[in-house]
Amino acid sequence: MDSVASVEKRRKVGNPLALAVLAWLMLGPMHPYELARRLEESEQDRNIKYNRGSLYMVVKQLAKAGFIAEQATVRDTQRPERTVYALTPEGRAEMRDWLSELVARPRHEYPHFGVALSLLAVLPPDETVRLLTARNAALTAEIAEIRGRADAAIAQGVEWVFLVEERYRAALLEAESGFVAELIEAMRDPDHVRKWHEQFGSRS
Repeated sequence: MDSVASVEKRRKVGNPLALAVLAWLMLGPMHPYELARRLEESEQDRNIKYNRGSLYMVVKQLAKAGFIAEQATVRDTQRPERTVYALTPEGRAEMRDWLSELVARPRHEYPHFGVALSLLAVLPPDETVRLLTARNAALTAEIAEIRGRADAAIAQGVEWVFLVEERYRAALLEAESGFVAELIEAMRDPDHVRKWHEQFGSRS
């Protein structure tokens, strides 16, 4: 059976920032400055790493690929000349195909915490408990921050569908927090502590 990764398409512009640009241009033509403002105001910059330089680079790549096209040049005496870009039919098709793939197909990713877990056995159990307890405190604080920000946005009239990525992040963090709490209890198990000292105690 083919793996998920084997059926993923190679994109002409594979940066996730490109997908965000295509999606925002569904609302209408914009210049990169406006796109950056929208990304920041919607807090999508929390999920997509970028800076102004990388945004302009992605816009150029999308234009070269034929997914967006220059529509007009805005001249303002108080600001530099700005090029307005519009979504092309090819860009609309690419956006829908790419987004559909990401929604429907799970991807195997390699978070740093997974690397740490694969090597966790070499740390003393008491130290591991201390570190995991600190992590869980940080997770709890982050979950509260996300929930609070989402509740405030809803109170201001923002539709829930525009906050779904925040709900997803909170759900993932809550699941991780539950896992970490279980792992802490496992690390405190006297049988595990005894076996660790038998295997690693003399080498630590």
